[in-house]
Amino acid sequence: MNREKAWQLLTTYTKTESLLRHALAVEAAMRFYAKIFGEDEEYWGITGLLHDFDYETFPDETNHPYRGNEILKKEGYPEEMQNAIMGHAGYTGVARDTLLAKTLFAVDELAGFIMAVTMVRPSKSILDVTPKSVKKKFKTRAFAAKVSREEISQGIRELGVEETEHIQRVIDALKVVADNIGLGGTPEL
Repeated sequence: MNREKAWQLLTTYTKTESLLRHALAVEAAMRFYAKIFGEDEEYWGITGLLHDFDYETFPDETNHPYRGNEILKKEGYPEEMQNAIMGHAGYTGVARDTLLAKTLFAVDELAGFIMAVTMVRPSKSILDVTPKSVKKKFKTRAFAAKVSREEISQGIRELGVEETEHIQRVIDALKVVADNIGLGGTPEL
């Protein structure tokens, strides 16, 4: 198991730039948390990278992440990783009983939400995003309406972290890959 192989798997099933950027964002957040928790950054990063790899091909709840899990199993990815990826979709009923699974669930929706917050800022730069600005948009239900605020809150509770600190950590993780995920900002004219 290595990142290059994981990237090939991701790009076999995912072609849309926004979904690829989301995968990179979740990978960055997982690597950031792996470092905090003293876990294997590569392993955690690959888990984040692959969590939605099947979504573009199998976008409905009857297939995602089930079809992806079948592929991961066939490819020999670890069971713990498979379970974390299954558990990131609450409707699967798969328990998030490992730190890996809890972290993936806690960063997935939030990473997407923070990306949306960044894109509506005049600078389009993650460097201008703060937990306060994320929380403000969080209260506006019409903003990024498809992002489940309930899942974000549940993920924070399950992970057992303080909300502002968690939001800041995900922001900091996205800063590391800002240019790769389209959050580096627009140059001033």
